[in-house]
Amino acid sequence: MSFSIEILSKTRNFFKQHLETIPLEDLNKIPEGFNNNIIWNIGHIIVTQQLLNYKLSGLPMLISEDLIKKYMKGTKPAVYITKDEVEVLKGLLFSTIDQFREDYKKGIFKNFQEYTVSTTGNTLKSFNESLEFVVFHEGMHLGYVMALLRAI
Repeated sequence: MSFSIEILSKTRNFFKQHLETIPLEDLNKIPEGFNNNIIWNIGHIIVTQQLLNYKLSGLPMLISEDLIKKYMKGTKPAVYITKDEVEVLKGLLFSTIDQFREDYKKGIFKNFQEYTVSTTGNTLKSFNESLEFVVFHEGMHLGYVMALLRAI
């Protein structure tokens, strides 16, 4: 599973590079035919990883409830995201994965509550399955960001 965590780190580097190079206005832009923007996709992957890996394992998450309410499944961009909030999300891209890597090494992910994901209809029955799905999910949102970049 450490390979999966390494993939997450590399995927998040892609997101970080875009946070550092795309103007704030474009991070917030919702192109015609889309229902979200680049910054929402980045917030969403952070929140989803925490929900699927920590919450479903019965562990405290590393992010705030406010962040969860703003970026969880079923939400969409509701307000313009400021430069300060972009910096918060940029920091969380790696602080959450660094802590996740440490927690994984410590073996704290022992329990797991089954969950059926709406994207594929698969039921995650273990922590390892949730990690595999998170890798897929972040790759999918990387594709969304690439499509948004072309549409902007």
